[in-house]
Amino acid sequence: MPAASFSAKIHTLPDDVVSRIAAGEVVERPAAVVKELLENSLDAGALHITIDVKDGGLTFIRVTDDGEGIHRIDLPRAFERHATSKLRSDRDLVSVTTMGFRGEALPSIASVSHVLVTTATRQDTMGAQFTLIAGAGGPILDAPPIPGTRIEVSSLFFNQPARKKFLKSPVTEFSHISHVVQLAGLAWPAVHFRLTHNSQEILNYPAVTTDRDRVLQVYGQTFLDRTIEVRGRTGGLSIRGVMVNPIHARSSRTPQELFVNRRPIRNATVFHAVMDGYGSFLPKGAHPTFMSWRNSVF
Repeated sequence: MPAASFSAKIHTLPDDVVSRIAAGEVVERPAAVVKELLENSLDAGALHITIDVKDGGLTFIRVTDDGEGIHRIDLPRAFERHATSKLRSDRDLVSVTTMGFRGEALPSIASVSHVLVTTATRQDTMGAQFTLIAGAGGPILDAPPIPGTRIEVSSLFFNQPARKKFLKSPVTEFSHISHVVQLAGLAWPAVHFRLTHNSQEILNYPAVTTDRDRVLQVYGQTFLDRTIEVRGRTGGLSIRGVMVNPIHARSSRTPQELFVNRRPIRNATVFHAVMDGYGSFLPKGAHPTFMSWRNSVF
């Protein structure tokens, strides 16, 4: 009796499908693109970063910085998954000081959009330009040797109609982008951030020397006048911030922002600890607003 024949049910996914699936974990909406590109600019040592978006980032995002730039020879590799200049071995994981390190952001963005990169290092006599569509790169062309990097992302999710369908209106998507830039501004006061939407300037935070000055730029004098500055240190952790005077506490929970080593995080334990610290000083139904920066020493 002949042996029964079976066709294999388990298959290895093609690389392009793997890339699109992985992109969904990194790039959920236009604001995620802005966040990843901003973090790359900050890791590159940029002191001036401009973010230009159109239609809430649904059709166009451009991030321009004056950071160290990307060498021409490294351009294609920068868009390979798990290719990074920020880690050399697993030992580096215990003392990561950069915003990103996994080497997933750029390939994830490129796999679901059209990307145009123009870059030059300070040593270059000729810049470079690199175009990718759905992760596939073209030839590297010459460009003016302007130090820094400009990355333009268009047609986001053009090859993922299901994900595009779940995006919100341009107004809503832009509000998420604006919040990303606000958080970056609060975390990096020495960096100049500028944000435009449909060619209209929305945010402009020139570089300042203190966290308090940046809070003034973001939230205004009235907000700052209602806060108390706090500082402390314990072990290898330093804490500084501004917290609302209890008599000005409101029913709204915003803003409540927490940064650890310049990274914005959400942590319910810390937020509850802040509430407990206020104790009975808070009027019933009121919530504290605060900005807190915590830095740990590795």
